[in-house]
This record gives sequence, structure tokens and C-alpha cells, in this order.
Amino acid sequence: MEYTIYTLSGGLRIVHKQEPIPVCYCGMVIDTGSRDERPHEHGLAHFVEHLLFKGTQKRRSGHIINRLENVGGELNAYTSKEETVVYAAVLNEHMEKAIDLIGDIVFHSTFPEKELEKERVIILDEIQSYNDSPSELIYDEFEELIFDAPLGHTILGTPELLQSYDSTNLSGFVSRNYDPKRMVFYVLGAVSEKKLMKMAERYLQPSFLTAAPDKRLTPAAYLPAQKESKRDTYQVHFMLGNRAVSLQDPKRMTMYLLNNILGGPGMNSRLNLSLREKHGLVYNVDSMFQPMTDTGMWTVYFGTDAANFKKCERLVMQELRKLREEQITDSVLNKYKYQLLGQMAIGMEQKENAATGLGKSILRYEKADSIAVVKEHIMSVTALQLQELAQEVFNEPDLSSLKYY
Repeated sequence: MEYTIYTLSGGLRIVHKQEPIPVCYCGMVIDTGSRDERPHEHGLAHFVEHLLFKGTQKRRSGHIINRLENVGGELNAYTSKEETVVYAAVLNEHMEKAIDLIGDIVFHSTFPEKELEKERVIILDEIQSYNDSPSELIYDEFEELIFDAPLGHTILGTPELLQSYDSTNLSGFVSRNYDPKRMVFYVLGAVSEKKLMKMAERYLQPSFLTAAPDKRLTPAAYLPAQKESKRDTYQVHFMLGNRAVSLQDPKRMTMYLLNNILGGPGMNSRLNLSLREKHGLVYNVDSMFQPMTDTGMWTVYFGTDAANFKKCERLVMQELRKLREEQITDSVLNKYKYQLLGQMAIGMEQKENAATGLGKSILRYEKADSIAVVKEHIMSVTALQLQELAQEVFNEPDLSSLKYY
């Protein structure tokens, strides 16, 4: 993959991939998320992300909203357990506006008190919408089941703590965590190196000195747990899972492949073929692998009628058992390898995803692999490695579960 990395005087890395396309995709990946919150700061990382759009030293919220919208561009952000990402898409001719705006809201936000009151209400509504959606809420509660705080906490926080935050809390969180050395600004588009660096030097400089961030807490030792929760729902919602490998683990690509075989997005995943296509018991069934810097999580989710729950659970356990006990033949494994490779290649062709992925790769690995290198990693996975990882992660005594009924 052809890209260039520059480092500004303050430590911010700029990764630039030049492509002759009419749209520029750019953004800031910040190595800060909900797991970087202190005990009294639950939900603060996400609250900060909302307030970044509400006023800076030179712009009010209306100016921020309209800056790119008026020229057909888009500006957005999201918070995860370990990252905050602020990103934009705009015609190349308006690229400078996007870079200026992202630098302004990340490094010069003022968090006006009157805007805090509005966003509090919005996030409280967001929390309630999750509470009304058991198929989404179950993911948050399952994370709380297998991780301790702060990693296990929901990103949204609690209503009680949200009511207590003021501008000082938000500014303190930013000054402690928004260190340019822990950020990557990415640009995918038709812009020269000289022009980009001139804009970066001008717009991507912080207005504050960053305090030393807290050291991330390693999750406590894992203890499997089972929990049932009585909910007023039409279906039984069920999640099963375990801790899994991290972003830095050499077995990460094997885990992606294993998860894809079990319950990935393909209609031919084993869980979909069994629970939906063969038995007609569910509308949704899938598995997910979520790696983080020092740990990871793997889950299976399905929703079904109460009368079908036990059979669905047995079928899931049957598929896990097959992957643990039966080694896949090389011919079948090759089909799955090309399926995963194709999914990844298609994803990399979606420019916005490719641009954000580039920034994240530089942040985590200080490099970004081409599809040829990814293919090499995928094709090197053996059937024995796949089975050994299934025995490790799908081990029944180590599985935790959460049931809404």
C-alpha cells in the first residue's frame, strides 16, 4: 500500500495516501476511549465527543455544523472502548475547510455550559433508545459480564453521572488524553504532499499542553459467568462468548477466519446454515470478534421464540463442538480463506472505510498492510491452527452467557 507518514513538531502523525478521486476523506484517530475514564468519569469520553461540535475558540455550534454541510460535505465522529474518531468527507476543492475544522474542534473546543445542558438530554435519550432495544443492549451488558471497569462499562455512561459533568470535567479529560503523540490524522484524496503539510502545520496544532495520561488498566483475571435477566420482550435474546486474542496477538488473523466460518456476515456461515436455513428458528444469528490492544472478545448472538430457545442453544453448542473436534479439510478451508479475503478487499474499496482503516493501522501498528500482505497472512493459516484456537476460545467451561427472556 503506497502511503506516506509525516510527523509534526508536536508529535502528531499524518498519514497520506494520494488517489486521483474527486472526494477527500480525512479524519483524526485519537487513542482515547471509554476505557481511559476514571471511576467518576463513566461516559465522559462519549460526552466529550458530542461536545466537540458545540463550540471552539473561534466558532459557534452553528458555524461548525454548516462549515462542510454548505458545500455538500459531511462531518461526524464516534467513540469506542479505545478510540475517538472525528472524520469528514468533502470535495477536494474544500479539503482545507475540512482539515481546518477537524483541527479546530479537536484542539480548540471550549465546551460551553449551555450546550452541555442540551447534549445531556440527547445522550439520555440515546441511553433510553438502547434500553428499548434488547438486541443492542445485550452487547453492552455482556461486556460488563466478562470485563471489569472501566473496560466493561458502556460507552454512554449513566444518567446520574451525566448530570454531574461540567465544562471543567470535559476540559480536564481532553487535556489529559488528547495528546498529539497518541493521534493520527489521515488523508485519502488528490492532494500533493507539499500542500497537505502546509495545511497540517497551520491547522493541526493544539492550544493546550497535555498532561500525562493514566496508564490503561489490564483487565482482571477472567471468570466465566452466566446471567439471566427478566425483560418484557417478545423474544428470548441470548449471547454467549469468551475473551479472545488481542490486536497484537499473532493468532489474530486465525481468529478472524475462525469467527467468519462460525457466524460471519456470509449467508453460508455455519450458524446461519444451521439455525436459519436448515431449521428456520431465527431471523438473526451471528458471531463477532472484537480485538483490543491487550485483550479481545468473541460472542455469538441470536434472538428466537421462547419455545425454540433450547434447540437453538443446542445447535450453537453443536457447531462450536464441531470446530473444536473436527479438523477442516484443506479444500474447504481454502474456500473460507478466499471468502474472508474477498470481504476484506471489498471493504478496502469503500473509500471512507479504507481511509479510517489506514489511520487506525498507523495508530496501532505504525504501518498499513496491502491486500497482498493480508492475503499472505490469511493463506498461511492451517487447519490445525484453526482447530487449536477453536479449542482455546470455544472451550465450554470458559464460556459466559447472558439471556433476556
